[in-house]
Amino acid sequence: MAQSSNSSSLFDRVILGNLKKARVALVFTEWNDLIVSEQLIGCKRILNEFDAQVIVSNAVPGSFELPFACKKTWESFSLKPIEEQPEAIIAFGAVIRGGTPHFEYVSKAVTDGITQLNLMLPIPTVFGVLTVDNENQAWERLGGIHGHKGEEAALTALKMIHFCRENAK
Repeated sequence: MAQSSNSSSLFDRVILGNLKKARVALVFTEWNDLIVSEQLIGCKRILNEFDAQVIVSNAVPGSFELPFACKKTWESFSLKPIEEQPEAIIAFGAVIRGGTPHFEYVSKAVTDGITQLNLMLPIPTVFGVLTVDNENQAWERLGGIHGHKGEEAALTALKMIHFCRENAK
């Protein structure tokens, strides 16, 4: 099981010290809304710390719809001036295992969809979807023993924005 303590470099914020005015789009699910709300709180806490701007927040019914919504979110900005476009999209959701194969289908679909977006879109799409066996495991990843995955997704987005800016030069 992945733990934040195994990835200490993720929390190295030195390279983010010069990151100014990062623009992020958030796409999140209405399903498992208490869990997803906590992901968003943690994400926004980190984005605020680095003076990043959330330029749009879009809700969708469930995790299966996240890849489509992320793509549409990008398309809604694609013709705008670059300084108005998001520099990263973060997709938040929570898929909790039940008694049917639905968990596997949804988890695979959303994972594959976000992977495809990372190859198609000119900006990164960050995977902030919890795929857990039960609700307790979700809360362990939202400030519990496994860190806060909403905060981690925000740090990932900021580091990817930094990466893109550095590699555009």
